[in-house]
Amino acid sequence: MLEMLVALLTDGINYQKHVGITVSHTLLLTKILCTLMLLVAIGRCVTKSATRASKLLDKLPSPPGRLPVIGHAHLIGSLPHISLRDLATKHGSNLILLHLGAVPTLIVSSSRAAQAILRTHDHIFASRPYSVVCDILFYGPSDIGFTPYGEYWRQVRKMVTMHLLSTKKVRSYRLARQREVQLVMARIADVAMAHTAVDLSELLNYFSNDMICHAVCGKLFRQEGYNILFRQLTEANSVLMSGFNLESYFPRMARMAAIGRLFYAKAHHINNRWNQLLDKLIDDRTSSNTSYNGDEESDFIGTLLSLKHEYNFTIDNIKAILVDMFGAGTDTSSIVMEYAMVELMQKPQLMAKLQTEVRSMVPKGEEMVSEEHVGRMPFLEAVVKETLRLHPAAPSSAPSLHGGL
Repeated sequence: MLEMLVALLTDGINYQKHVGITVSHTLLLTKILCTLMLLVAIGRCVTKSATRASKLLDKLPSPPGRLPVIGHAHLIGSLPHISLRDLATKHGSNLILLHLGAVPTLIVSSSRAAQAILRTHDHIFASRPYSVVCDILFYGPSDIGFTPYGEYWRQVRKMVTMHLLSTKKVRSYRLARQREVQLVMARIADVAMAHTAVDLSELLNYFSNDMICHAVCGKLFRQEGYNILFRQLTEANSVLMSGFNLESYFPRMARMAAIGRLFYAKAHHINNRWNQLLDKLIDDRTSSNTSYNGDEESDFIGTLLSLKHEYNFTIDNIKAILVDMFGAGTDTSSIVMEYAMVELMQKPQLMAKLQTEVRSMVPKGEEMVSEEHVGRMPFLEAVVKETLRLHPAAPSSAPSLHGGL
């Protein structure tokens, strides 16, 4: 039936050319048919027989006000983590069962319960719910964050820990970090000389993105304009994954071919752009025949290509890991730095105390704070930790899937 409605919709648009139907009539027909499709699909998805799993879920505490079809979705506001906290406080439970559309979701809001789930029973809750969007954007998915728990996930995590994010690897980019900090400070100085405002949110986001670009594809990322492309694609990924996704509430309906063509076209478009960019970078690196040496500052692409046969990676696996690096390293860093500046500007006495500590640690004649100096600044460390406590980059963890449900 859904396929028929899509066919009618397509034929109707073509038919207007011959019978003179106006654009407004076509748009009205489109809205009516799309509404009918959604109603029919929702009806199919929400009607299911009670299973053993659903009977077990019914024993968990659940807030009142559940509505047909959408469940408790109307209780979640524009800031989901705040809404979930308020629900837990209101109903006085560390575990709350919410029905978000057709998906039963267990909300864990205490450290003790979270430890039991994420540490004691980690092997049960290690996987993520299946997502078509993640499947498209992360090649399978075959990245770290969304790939199913198993041998491949363990191998990818081992490789990233040992070769991409090891202490030696991070230290090898120290000079690159200093150069990026110098560029940021130079931009702020130029703006100050011109007596104009500076957009710290944008500036810090560019800084974090450029650092990841340097780690991924080497020193020439600005000359080729890769930093701009990577920033655009990272933002597009973030919008697709954080916005409204039909599959998060009605997964069965989202997997229908007719619905998928409507809702996943944007994800396919973004994935094609990632493919074009990463394929070019990988082909350039392969043709250069540059060998990987663990003691040298080598970019992520060269490192992953050198380990391809050792870990049995495909090119799509490599691209998924690279996309993961941008998503994990750009927004998280810039958000924490931005919130730290906001908090310090609102508390000038703490800002003055931190400035005094920084200036006392930097030798005369030096303009930049080195990483060696940072290790001797306890108040700066306290500011960073307090910022992370008040404004975590990810206020709620990614959804986990119970292996038995």
